[in-house]
Amino acid sequence: MINLEWYRIFLHTARYRNLTKAAQELHITQPSVSYAIKQMEDTLGLKLFHRLSKGVELTEEGRALFEYVKQSFAMLDSAQKHLQNLKQLSEGEIRIGASDSLIKHLLLPQLNSFHKEYPGIRIRLSHGKTPEITQRLKEGEIDCAVVHMPINDPQLNIQALAILEDCFVVGEAYQDLASRSITTRELAELPLILLSPGSSTRVFVDQWFAAKGLMVKPDIELGSIDLLAEFARLGYGAAFISHSFVHKELQSGKLFELRLDDPLPPRSIGFAVRRDMKLSVAADCFVRIFRAQQ
Repeated sequence: MINLEWYRIFLHTARYRNLTKAAQELHITQPSVSYAIKQMEDTLGLKLFHRLSKGVELTEEGRALFEYVKQSFAMLDSAQKHLQNLKQLSEGEIRIGASDSLIKHLLLPQLNSFHKEYPGIRIRLSHGKTPEITQRLKEGEIDCAVVHMPINDPQLNIQALAILEDCFVVGEAYQDLASRSITTRELAELPLILLSPGSSTRVFVDQWFAAKGLMVKPDIELGSIDLLAEFARLGYGAAFISHSFVHKELQSGKLFELRLDDPLPPRSIGFAVRRDMKLSVAADCFVRIFRAQQ
């Protein structure tokens, strides 16, 4: 096996065609250069240089080796520069998972700030329901995730970020109901607009109704928070949605919150990473900033 440093000495000797100049460039002695070249030639069983009165010149075999060595060291130099850029956060990527609503209302402001400060870092977003996002995180497809809690999984480290206060909202067609408190049964009899099955939000509201002894079948099932709000505004029924996601619509009078005799319990949003996975420099930076700002 040939020492990597011998290849470096060979490269400089081939470029300068002089043992002394190569030694000066490498900050070693001329005998050290001669020794390394001789050891390479003995190991390979080939002459790499012609010894001339005023220096050296590559043999045919030496020229063939030189092309490979030159490309190899160029790649190593590029690799070192790339690693330095990653370390300095000039390059890199972060892979984040969340539902569309959490991306829009919670992640996007943080991502905008991070992107302005580190424009060279590529941001990859993966959307989906919390169970899907959690599975991608466990399989290493993403670095971190914003998820609905509770999640009990020993593979994940989850930090609570925020409390979600859910509500049922309606448009003008049902505005009169917003002037008084209604029972859970009255609510269940309304046309309901819910997220599609499989999402943690849908599981939560289904379990809440079931705990009251009520089995509900929504009139409309959608995969978007924005669509839930829009269908409610247009008078199709009562939509189950987080209060903070429709704050502006409630303030402007486009939507109206239904007051319940038995209020909904709050839910939590968490930030999850894998316990056993070392984050990249870029991902670790984002996670620390995101957690600090929450």
